[in-house]
Amino acid sequence: MSEYLDTARRVIATEAEGLAALSASLGDSFDRAIETILAARGRVVVSGMGKSGHIGRKLAATFASTGTPAQFVHPAEASHGDLGMVAEGDVAIVISNSGETPEIADIVAHTRRFNIPLIGIAGRENSTLIRQCDVALLLPPAPEACGKGIVPTTSTTMTLALGDALAVALMEHRSFTPEHFRTFHPGGKLGARLARVGDLMHAEMPLVDADTPMTEALLTMSQMGYGVTGVTGTGGRLVGIITDGDLRRHMDGLLDHRAADVMTASPRTIRADQLAEAALAEMQSRKITCLFAVDDGVPQGILNIHDCLRAGMV
Repeated sequence: MSEYLDTARRVIATEAEGLAALSASLGDSFDRAIETILAARGRVVVSGMGKSGHIGRKLAATFASTGTPAQFVHPAEASHGDLGMVAEGDVAIVISNSGETPEIADIVAHTRRFNIPLIGIAGRENSTLIRQCDVALLLPPAPEACGKGIVPTTSTTMTLALGDALAVALMEHRSFTPEHFRTFHPGGKLGARLARVGDLMHAEMPLVDADTPMTEALLTMSQMGYGVTGVTGTGGRLVGIITDGDLRRHMDGLLDHRAADVMTASPRTIRADQLAEAALAEMQSRKITCLFAVDDGVPQGILNIHDCLRAGMV
């Protein structure tokens, strides 16, 4: 094993031990922090300086994307006008490993002046931040992974994990679902994977009646460009589908047939309210390129595998 790998594994082991200590240290103050956030009528305002600020930005972003309105306020900018972002009804989370960071003094004082609940995250029990806050989330003693005690490593990892624990606890309390998550993540592959079939399907569909002559059915297939046509029966319900494979299997006397003679009966379908991810998985597993979305058997739209590709699902 190289010395680089030895260092990497030592760092990870040190931080893992810190996380285990953090888990064991959690108690009533964590519950109070959750209750304080839930009771707030406004936003969660997160603040911190330096590495704590970077962690704070991530925490605010995680809160905001999981149903807890939040924003990050830089403590230095707060001292030059941004304190106006912290208002009555909000709850503040201030992060400082030492609990004595000079730049946080104004935002802490602001919360005390206007009775804004303050949750402090720090690593020193008797620090100013911990003494001043309403709810203290104290990080347990743990060596920094750098081995010198000067580079924030274990402490920032513990703070990050503590923030994630708060966000997930709030998310579960609010019964936050993938549907809610997509509302805040409409872009990128994640948003695409959480899209509904109804978001991507085409309402204009290639459909013919079961008694339609194949001369007309072929025209419908070629006009719509999906390489398939659905076949409907009583009440407009989808009773079959005609694909290129069906055409090849009935090539002899094809134009003398009706759609019902050529179609594959009881085709695979999907509902418009299902995830497009499920539709893509179905198409890939069945080696097909289209699915009709139906409601009580009646076609509502058609989804092509290329629609999923264009949406960035693969």
